Amino acid sequence: MTGAAELARRLARFPRLGLATLPTPLEPMPRLSAHLGGPRLWVKREDLCGRGLGGNKMRKLDLVLHEAVRQGADTLVSGGVVQSNSQRQVAAAAAQLGLACHLAVYHGRVVPAGPAYATSGNALLNRLFGAVLHDVPWTGDRNGAIAALVDRLRQDGRRPFLVPYGVSSPLGAVGYASAGLEIAEQCAAQCFAPAAIVFCSGSGATQAGLAVAAAACLPGTAVVGIDIDAEPERVRADVARYACGAAGLLGLEFDPATLEVVAGHAGPAYGVPHAATLEALHLAARQEALVLDPVYSAKGLAGLIALLQAGRWGAGEDVVFVHTGGAPSVFAHLQ
Repeated sequence: MTGAAELARRLARFPRLGLATLPTPLEPMPRLSAHLGGPRLWVKREDLCGRGLGGNKMRKLDLVLHEAVRQGADTLVSGGVVQSNSQRQVAAAAAQLGLACHLAVYHGRVVPAGPAYATSGNALLNRLFGAVLHDVPWTGDRNGAIAALVDRLRQDGRRPFLVPYGVSSPLGAVGYASAGLEIAEQCAAQCFAPAAIVFCSGSGATQAGLAVAAAACLPGTAVVGIDIDAEPERVRADVARYACGAAGLLGLEFDPATLEVVAGHAGPAYGVPHAATLEALHLAARQEALVLDPVYSAKGLAGLIALLQAGRWGAGEDVVFVHTGGAPSVFAHLQ
C-alpha cells in the first residue's frame, strides 16, 4: 500500500488546467439508506465537478487537455452518441479554453427515445457551447471516426487534438485516480473506511483510476464497476488496460486480477433504460433530490441496489456511490 500522502505526491507530478472544481463533495444519503434498509450510503458528487453541468469526464479532461494546450492545439475533437455526456463535457471544456470543438456524433448505436432525443439534453448543450457536429454511422469502432475527423481537420490547416471516446486512456485514468484519493481523504475525515465504492462503468478509465487509487490507499475497499454497456468482458478488458497503464505512469504496482465488473444491470442494451434503471432514478430523486441519468448513473445505482438486496454489505458498513453526472440526458430520454 502506497498511502494517501504518497499517492497525492505522485498525482501532483501531472499538471492540470484547473477545469475541474475539486474536491467534489462526499455527502451522506440517510433517506435512501433507511429506505433500502442496508448499509450507510454516501454519494460522491462528481456531477458537481465543473462547468457545463459537470460530470466525471471533467476530472480527466483537466489533466488530458493540459497536453492539448502545451501542443498549441486550436481544436478539440472527440465523439460519442447523440446524448453523450462525454461529448458535452469536451464541448464545455473547449468553450472554457477558447478552442474550437468538432464532435463525431455516432448514429445507430442507440434507438432514439423520442422526438426530443436529437435536439434536447446534451445535444442542445453541445450546440450551445459552440461545437460543430458531424453525423457518422456507428460501426463499433469507438475512436475510428474521431481519428478520421482529426485527419480531415489537419488537412484543412487546423491544429486538432484527439480526445478519446469517454476521455478513456491511461492518462485519463491517472486524472480519475484523484477522485479515489479524495474519497479516501474525505472518508478518513468522517472517521470511516468504506466497504465499497460503486459506480457505473463503460469506457473504462473511471473505474481504472478508482481501482488504482484504492489499491494505493484504500486496500480494504472493494471497487465495484456496474457494466452499463451490456459488454462486461469488453469493459473489464478496457479497465484492465487503462489501470495498468495508469499505474505505470504513476510508478505503482497494480494487479488487474483484482478488478470487479458486475454484469446484469445494463438492461436490454447500452442507452436503453429498463425497469430497474427507472426505479433507481426515481428513488434517487424522491429520497435524496439527486438527478441521475438513465444511461449511466441510474444503471449504476440499480446495480448497487441489487447488490444490497443480495446482502453484499451489512447495515453497519459504509458504501460510497459515485454520481458520475449526466442529468441533461434525462430531458432527452424521459419524454
